Amino acid sequence: MYKELIISIIIVAIIIIGDCLTQKYTEKCVSDLTDKMRNLKQEMMNISPNDDNIKNKANEIYDIWNECHDKLAYYIEHDELEKVETDFTSCKSFIENKEYPFAVSEIDKTIFVLDHISDKYAFNLQNIF
Repeated sequence: MYKELIISIIIVAIIIIGDCLTQKYTEKCVSDLTDKMRNLKQEMMNISPNDDNIKNKANEIYDIWNECHDKLAYYIEHDELEKVETDFTSCKSFIENKEYPFAVSEIDKTIFVLDHISDKYAFNLQNIF
């Protein structure tokens, strides 16, 4: 009787600790990406944007996304991650064609999806029940 209780408590503790670690990593990735995307958006909305600087920032964000994607794919639905990838890839193509208003729109969609992922996988009572 006591063995089962101890094993159950250990399993629940491992689940809670694992969820806290994954949530912390998800929040870190989402906040890093959204901050950099907001900076990129501001750069594109300038009166005279620097094309090379914008392309470099977009590539930097894409590199950060690739690093985060590999680890996030272990515990987040792939459909959610594909939405981010699709929106940001569209943004990069608009940046390459210097169509900044469309790129800003794609950045806004990407930020929305990232925030949705962060909220969806948060450990709170609303997501439990």
